Amino acid sequence: MSDDALHLVATDNREHERYEIRTDDGRFAGFAAYWVRGDRVVFIHTVVKEEFEGKGVGSFLASYALDDVRSRGMRVVAVCPFIHAYVERHHEYDDLVDPARPEDLDPDA
Repeated sequence: MSDDALHLVATDNREHERYEIRTDDGRFAGFAAYWVRGDRVVFIHTVVKEEFEGKGVGSFLASYALDDVRSRGMRVVAVCPFIHAYVERHHEYDDLVDPARPEDLDPDA
C-alpha cells in the first residue's frame, strides 16, 4: 500500500439517517442518505466530495452500508442512482434488494 492510500472509516449516523465516510484523520469524504421504512432501508442520495472522487470512497461506503443493513436483518431499496449501480455490479447483494414501492419514495411516510 502506498503512503498516499486512503484509510477510510464509515459509520451509520442514525440521527441524520445517513452513512458517513471519513478518512482516518477525520476528513469528511461523503455520505449515503437513507430513510427507514419498516424493515427496509431506502437509499435516496449519495455524495462523495470532489477531492475523493475516483479513489474508491463511494464503493467503500456502499459496501459498508449494504453489509450493515444485512447485519441488521433489514432489506435495501436502491433509489439512489449510485447505490443502484453498485448493487447491479455486485451480485452478492442481489438477495438484499427489494423494488421500490410508492410509500418508499415519500419523504413524509
